[in-house]
Amino acid sequence: MIKLGIEQLDKHLKLFENQRVGLITNPTGVTQTFKTTIDILAEKTNLVSLFSPEHGIRGNLQAGVKLDTYIDDETGIKVYSLYGDKRAPTKEMFDEIDIICYDIQDVGARFYTYIYTLAYTMQAAKRENKKVVVFDRPNLVGKEVEGNLLDLKYRSFIGYYEIPQRYGMTVGELASFFNEEFGIDCDLTVVKMEGYKRCMSFDDLKIPYILPSPNLPTIESLYVYLATCIFEGTNVSEGRGTTKPFSIIGAPWLNSQLLIQNLEKHQLPGITFRPLYFTPMFSKHKDEVCSGIELYVTDKDAFKPVITGMILLKEIEKISPEFKYNPPYKEGGNRMIDLNVGDDFIRLNTLTIEEIKEKFTKDEALFNNKAKRYYLYD
Repeated sequence: MIKLGIEQLDKHLKLFENQRVGLITNPTGVTQTFKTTIDILAEKTNLVSLFSPEHGIRGNLQAGVKLDTYIDDETGIKVYSLYGDKRAPTKEMFDEIDIICYDIQDVGARFYTYIYTLAYTMQAAKRENKKVVVFDRPNLVGKEVEGNLLDLKYRSFIGYYEIPQRYGMTVGELASFFNEEFGIDCDLTVVKMEGYKRCMSFDDLKIPYILPSPNLPTIESLYVYLATCIFEGTNVSEGRGTTKPFSIIGAPWLNSQLLIQNLEKHQLPGITFRPLYFTPMFSKHKDEVCSGIELYVTDKDAFKPVITGMILLKEIEKISPEFKYNPPYKEGGNRMIDLNVGDDFIRLNTLTIEEIKEKFTKDEALFNNKAKRYYLYD
């Protein structure tokens, strides 16, 4: 049985002596018996402020909903939003604390915002000479690395550093990687897990699965999220507004039978598809009947989600005259598809599928050669 970073706190209490403590967390910040990191730090340290990532400290907000400062009903502690007007703690926020802690379950995907809340906080902590403590947690989608390195022309809050879509590191390892490779150089301590090995799958871990955000309801959804999140940048529904977001994609005009026929030609490992109809309750194509497909992961180890998602998108584009890439959210900004892919080769169709695979192989090797220096576990 593993022990999570927060479950190792007692070995590190000297770090917190006579220190005012802040905490970035959400509902995933709990022990294996569901005691919250908020309650633990309130009992054992001088916890004075909380900081909220996207979706809120209690995980009750949908994607993209902005927050202001408020008081947490359960603890009476002030909560500063890091997903509103501010994306990092300000000098005024840091003036109230000496140490800022981070305890959130990561999902192993470059385009997930929590890791940039951490990175921005580390940058700000360096400026204000404050200590950062990361309580480490497993990478629930494992140690595999897949995808292209981010082109910094498409830097954003869903892709800030040159890492691939699937980076195969724990959040503590990633924090150390950010700190050293990208020159943040903050005072960082990672509280390691005990008993964790890099080869462990979620099934091996025997830990509870807690939704890291509202649209990732199951462990399988983390894997398909790596494939279908890119549809956020298109007029195809990625399943938001259904009970299986990211496992279901479609549109009112999609020929799902033809799509599946074309996908079968690629002999994609670890995944199978079925046609279905669905009606999103919110988000894209709200209240419209959509024709689409559902993704079933049959072998998590064999499944290659990033290339699967790109093949899926290109096949839909090929058979659907109605398919479109969404315009930028702001005039003059980058398109969402380019931000999610971290490059423009999908939208501009400048690389074939085989060339994309070759690019992946090259970029993965470059990343692995750097990342392995920051591994904390065998």
